[in-house]
Amino acid sequence: MMSAELQKWHFNVDQYYRLAEVGVLNPDDRVELIEGEIIRMSPIGTRHASSVAKLLHGLTKMETLAATFWVQNPVRLDTFSEPVPDVALLKPRHDFYAERHPTSEDVLLIIEIADTTVLTDRNVKVPLYARFRIPEVWRVNLPKKLVEVYSDPTDGPYRKQSNFQIGDTITSPTIPGLTLKVDDIIA
Repeated sequence: MMSAELQKWHFNVDQYYRLAEVGVLNPDDRVELIEGEIIRMSPIGTRHASSVAKLLHGLTKMETLAATFWVQNPVRLDTFSEPVPDVALLKPRHDFYAERHPTSEDVLLIIEIADTTVLTDRNVKVPLYARFRIPEVWRVNLPKKLVEVYSDPTDGPYRKQSNFQIGDTITSPTIPGLTLKVDDIIA
């Protein structure tokens, strides 16, 4: 009896970029590479966009925050994964990452804002970030008006997770001086 299992082709980062060079992927395509699969990203709704803007407004007011803000740009985790988080705070570099995309070693914090991708962010992206030892991840759940903060990554999941609601203040467990009100993130 023949197997009915479908065979998937997994792309590496070089093949992924080659698809864009030859026009298979268009510059306007909202996609990211997750574990070798090209994943279509949801369109950015007004609430999502507003939350990104509010978050950036709050972050830029923190004068003592020594980080490069990386907004809806790729982070290369390995040969097969290059997600595009909503916001990443990176270790500062003089070239602002002009020579290469940041890697997991460059990341201080990743923030994913989820409106329609709540389950995917929780079940796929957060574990992926933990596996690559991203020190801290904030997952903003817009439908529930909740911010989940993950920290202390291991070879598996994050060991620590805290939830913050409207009215709460988040103090980063890994970045000194980073404190934001949930109200200053969620639109």
